Amino acid sequence: MAPPQPPQSPTARHISRRRLLTTSAATAGALLVGSSAATASASATEHTWPDLIPLPNGFRPEGITIGDGPYAYLGSLGDGSIYRADLRTGKGRIISAGPGTPSVGLKLDGRGRLFVAGRQGARVVDVRTGEIIASYTLTTKTPTFANDVFLTSRAAWFTDSFQPVLYALPLGGHGRLPGPDEVATVTLSGAWRQAPGEVVNANGITGTPDGKALLVVQSGAGGLHRVNPKTGVTELVDLGDAAPLTNGDGLLLIGRRLYVVQNRQNAIDVFNLSADGRGGTFEGRLTDSDFDVPTTVAAYANRLYLPNARFTTTPTPDTTYAVVAVKRSVI
Repeated sequence: MAPPQPPQSPTARHISRRRLLTTSAATAGALLVGSSAATASASATEHTWPDLIPLPNGFRPEGITIGDGPYAYLGSLGDGSIYRADLRTGKGRIISAGPGTPSVGLKLDGRGRLFVAGRQGARVVDVRTGEIIASYTLTTKTPTFANDVFLTSRAAWFTDSFQPVLYALPLGGHGRLPGPDEVATVTLSGAWRQAPGEVVNANGITGTPDGKALLVVQSGAGGLHRVNPKTGVTELVDLGDAAPLTNGDGLLLIGRRLYVVQNRQNAIDVFNLSADGRGGTFEGRLTDSDFDVPTTVAAYANRLYLPNARFTTTPTPDTTYAVVAVKRSVI
């Protein structure tokens, strides 16, 4: 995410499903779709699902994650509450009351645990009970802004937008959570050039297609970095003639296709990456008339789901928020 800017007039809310797409080349192959029976069933019936999912007034969403079932989980930048929405009906409820600190990026694992970047730290929430089962101080340095999180089988990785580091919570056998003193810090080096102060640097994070490295977007500089998770050495990913990823926010990798949310551009840039993540080609840009500064993205069946953070609108207890659904295929 990016810190809110001075408010502008709210954009008109359109219910029509206009989608604009510019492509630089024909798509290389069909997009992979989940193979589970649940995903296949959802693909067949999703045309009846809502394109806009309302959230509670004043919620201020930022992160989104979706598990195997048709439920999305979102965190509040206001009080940190966790909201669960049914993608089939658009209905939902708060499942975990916030601790009074922001919930930013979040990811759900296969054990019903939600890993939440909480700006100053991180916590793990049991989505079945809403209980906070673990909390972590990622750093004592200031300024700090734990922004996004990515899960591997061995660790939960967190970006810090104000410090040139990544934090790792090592996961033990059967997903055992680490103790509070087991947080690892990896300093970013190589091609990384940190902008000083409270400028958004490291933002969205995901893995390379081959699973051997991490990808981190540096929002202010507009670069996509491939990060060696052992050393922190980074190299810029060669994206050819694609425009810089300034305002790059959430990242989503499906196969070799990388979706990069461009929050203030109200768009998703789509790239086809090499297996090692060192290079990629621009495939196109997805936009939608209902986007209002979307920040992050998650997928279910043939759809992408993005929460509107509405950073150009002054937040109030009555400000409306929603999740926007768009088709994920590039044609």
